[in-house]
Amino acid sequence: MKKIILSIAFMCLCVTAFGQILPTFQLGIKGGANLSKFSTENTFSSENKAGYYAGLWARIGGAGVHFQPELYLSGKNTSLESREGGIDDVKFTSLDVPLLIGTKIGAAGIGVRFNTGPVVSFLLDKEQSIGDAAGNAVRGRFKDQVYAWQFGAGLDVGSVGIDLRYERGLSKIGKDGYNDTKLNLFTLGLAFKLF
Repeated sequence: MKKIILSIAFMCLCVTAFGQILPTFQLGIKGGANLSKFSTENTFSSENKAGYYAGLWARIGGAGVHFQPELYLSGKNTSLESREGGIDDVKFTSLDVPLLIGTKIGAAGIGVRFNTGPVVSFLLDKEQSIGDAAGNAVRGRFKDQVYAWQFGAGLDVGSVGIDLRYERGLSKIGKDGYNDTKLNLFTLGLAFKLF
């Protein structure tokens, strides 16, 4: 009897360990808030303001490493103050495409994730609609878009996840005449795994 119990325990351990190696696919929805701030070249000072984001995520992985592409609509707000004291509120919407690599530590439906990777933002305005931006993202047409890099961590409990990320702008936005500005932001979001 003792050998049978030990054999069953060993088989369960092997199945759990082997499950970390097998490729998996997950798909879900997410949404949350962002705090955005422009970094400028000594022309303006900027303050954080809240915005939103909502969209889809996928996670493909195995052997403890995953690739997590996302697609979400993001509203970003900030205030810029010039040297002369004038204040200008800047609001815009973008279609963001993070392409993240990460790892997850945990078991039994609870885990901590760490990820990093580039983000391509398609600015939405009268020259680029959401349909045009989505088409460019699917076709891989990233010319004249805005680039950033994300670092983040998350906690998964069953089908629900919480994400906290920092995004550092790599390219200048050039939106509404602010040609020397890069966008930095923090995001806090809630994710739900559909399958």
